[in-house]
Amino acid sequence: MLELKNVSLAVGAENWIDDVSLALSKGTLNVLLGPTLSGKTSLMRLMAGLDRPSSGSVWFDGQDVTGVPVQQRNVAMVYQQFINYPAMTVYENIASPLRVRGADKKHIDAEVRRAAELLKLTPYLDRTPLQLSGGQQQRTALARAIVKNASLVLLDEPLANLDYKLREELREELPKVFAETGAIFVYATTEPHEALLLGGSTATLNEGRVTQFGPTIEVFRKPNDLVTARTFADPPLNTIVLPKKGAKFSLDGGADLPVPVELADIADAAYTIGFQPHHLSLRPPVPGAKALRARVQVTEITGSESFVHVEFGGSRWVMLSHGIVSLEPDETVDVYIDPRHLLVFDMDGNAVRVPDRKAA
Repeated sequence: MLELKNVSLAVGAENWIDDVSLALSKGTLNVLLGPTLSGKTSLMRLMAGLDRPSSGSVWFDGQDVTGVPVQQRNVAMVYQQFINYPAMTVYENIASPLRVRGADKKHIDAEVRRAAELLKLTPYLDRTPLQLSGGQQQRTALARAIVKNASLVLLDEPLANLDYKLREELREELPKVFAETGAIFVYATTEPHEALLLGGSTATLNEGRVTQFGPTIEVFRKPNDLVTARTFADPPLNTIVLPKKGAKFSLDGGADLPVPVELADIADAAYTIGFQPHHLSLRPPVPGAKALRARVQVTEITGSESFVHVEFGGSRWVMLSHGIVSLEPDETVDVYIDPRHLLVFDMDGNAVRVPDRKAA
């Protein structure tokens, strides 16, 4: 198990990592999700032993390894900006960790060819990195991490330079490969959909702090706060501040939204209501859903999906629709919020939860 205990990292007057505590078990996939400069790479460097925390400690298998350098740890790390040995062939690049370890030739050859097959590198084993495309070079770096059989594998946005089809294949295959070794697998990304595709557990980061950590789908569906919900939304989370009156959240113009049944007992007050872009639609998601008159600002068509930006009551929302939706700017349309998927936050940004009956 890898444990970070109240770890912080200060660089000058700035806190790059602020009081982070995490416990990652062997054989698990763990995603670090956050925007650029949220602290993902800095946290990985602390995990690897490349940097030492300003305060707190790093433990591995019950031992304090805070001051142990990366050379003395069984760690593999792959960055978005790949690193290979330019004078070596692809085969020798992949084999290098095994040669350093003193493995026999038969074992080295079997492991290199297994990794090369997985990463579609078999035709290029005799080439040097400079004879490869950027994506092929990145795959070479990934293959080297696979054969190292490390206890801790850190992947910092490793698939960003690959084409779409290969990214999808590797997102499915890589967790299986590393899980077989019993390694702790940590994967950093800025993309919420990538975290969902990978599964496992996710830690959301914001300004050097971990805002939530748990099973990926649970963090996505039940964020602890508004910051986490926004981190786990792309396109951005739609929000609006509404007063609760009885069983309704009141909207301008006499419209309203039903308060989720499980939150019926919360106090009448103002709340921030959040909902994902795919929970806003041009058709009623459930019988009895009410139409809200919104003004179209712009429509972005990607082919298989359309992103419709609308304005309602001073709030700007994004609606994700499947297929091609053709709407003109300033056109007025009826939109529906799916009331089954409302996220409710108090005015401090904390999620409003169902009262714990067992604790009463």
